[in-house]
Amino acid sequence: MIKRIQHWFNSPSGLRRILNLYGPYLGAGVRVRYLARDYREAQIEMKLRWYNRNYVGTHFGGSLFSMVDPFYMLLLMNTLGRQYIVWDASAAIDFVKPGRGTVKAHFVVTDAMLEDIRQHTANGDKYLPTYTVNVLDDNNELIAKVSKTLYIRRKA
Repeated sequence: MIKRIQHWFNSPSGLRRILNLYGPYLGAGVRVRYLARDYREAQIEMKLRWYNRNYVGTHFGGSLFSMVDPFYMLLLMNTLGRQYIVWDASAAIDFVKPGRGTVKAHFVVTDAMLEDIRQHTANGDKYLPTYTVNVLDDNNELIAKVSKTLYIRRKA
């Protein structure tokens, strides 16, 4: 049983399952629809439900924010490997329009991002890159824009 649980934490499909059962995500209705085998892409969605809507009947802002919160950190931790420290340092969200129906976010880690990180951390220096992810509705209209600043450093 323990080996199966450890495998879940060490594989993209297992991590996706765990995230989909994670209490805050379960409670907000957040679903990880896709997590690439190489951890370089993720697709997240959230349907509008009675338990994640706000007073005016649209997506609760906290749920919109939480649906995208850890993904750049998780993707980069798994892509860069154990020789790097990766933390969420700060974040900001810009609510563009009310979210109705299903909203989604798509994360991609590119070769250029990885090369940039490796160059900035080669000497053991910390690096604080900021990445942006858009939250879109069913019509691919922008609902919110989230900027995530990460703390990344190569371990000594």
